[in-house]
Amino acid sequence: MSVTKIINSFPFIKYVHKEISDEAALKRSSGFLGEMLQRRSVRQFSTKPVPEQLIRNVIATANTAPSGANKQPWTFCVTADPTIKKQIRIAAEEEEFKSYNGRMPEEWLKDLAPLQTDWKKDFLEIAPWLIVVFKKSYNVEADGSKRNNYYVTESTGIATGFLIAAIHNAGLVTLTHTPSPMNFLSKLLERPENEKPFLLLPVGYATEECWVPELKKKTLEEVTFFY
Repeated sequence: MSVTKIINSFPFIKYVHKEISDEAALKRSSGFLGEMLQRRSVRQFSTKPVPEQLIRNVIATANTAPSGANKQPWTFCVTADPTIKKQIRIAAEEEEFKSYNGRMPEEWLKDLAPLQTDWKKDFLEIAPWLIVVFKKSYNVEADGSKRNNYYVTESTGIATGFLIAAIHNAGLVTLTHTPSPMNFLSKLLERPENEKPFLLLPVGYATEECWVPELKKKTLEEVTFFY
């Protein structure tokens, strides 16, 4: 039974955390590391259907992320509708074409060249599901008044990280897609002014023969300093 205790007029519940041995913790952390090392950004999606409940579960996992003052300043817009996916693809490719043909500086294009990406985004129609993450700069109350959210970008970024990990854990693949600017997503999905597009994630299964760039991640020593 959950026990509620009032501390400074705010309800608190007792946190019960099951501590495990160092040996078990090391085994669990090593297993999770090994699993996440297999995660890749994928552009080759199978048309194999993905159960809606699977998508609901990974989003519910993302929704457990911490956030500034527990405001949870995010909205997840999800679609499997072919018409909506086609509209998103057309609008995204229009922006991407402009980026690859004038907006991006030469250095950026040079960095992208080994990845062999271009403005064509057929995966936006092929992937069974699209998840569009929006960040909410403020909430609108029932009386129309506005209440600010805090650490909106940081909080939404953490939730998105949870989401990507959950997608991989479920045996699915995704790609972090950020066509810029992304305002067309607000218009197509009819989102309110307080929500701004943050990230577009196509989600599904990889094709049987799926190719990804052979990338190398920085070593632990390169990114970590112990003091």
